[in-house]
Amino acid sequence: MFGVTVRDHMMVAHSFRGEVFGPAQRLHGATFVVDATFRGEALDDDGILVDIGRASEVLGQVVGELSYRNLDDEPAFAATNTTTEVLARHVADRLAERIADGAVAPAGRVSGIVVTLHESHVAWATYERSL
Repeated sequence: MFGVTVRDHMMVAHSFRGEVFGPAQRLHGATFVVDATFRGEALDDDGILVDIGRASEVLGQVVGELSYRNLDDEPAFAATNTTTEVLARHVADRLAERIADGAVAPAGRVSGIVVTLHESHVAWATYERSL
């Protein structure tokens, strides 16, 4: 299995519902480093799984849809705590849509995606899905 990873970042504001979150229930900001790994079994004739430039561009578009926004106001997250895990899944699902459209490689070459959101240098969450 081959994997190609690209990285970007996003800055958001959000709050959480539930006593378990303590002071994070109040509105606060977060900056996430976002890694997206595209996985597949086969390379093309040039030895490429995905076009790294296009993969970077697509990741930038996906995180750009969230950056500099208060996620509490976004309809996609209505009644949802935008935890690091939830955001990792959201980014993976948006990337999967673009992969299906052939945005980073011919359809079918990428068989899975792994998205990791680093919320600090000591904590992160990952979401992995098949395509």
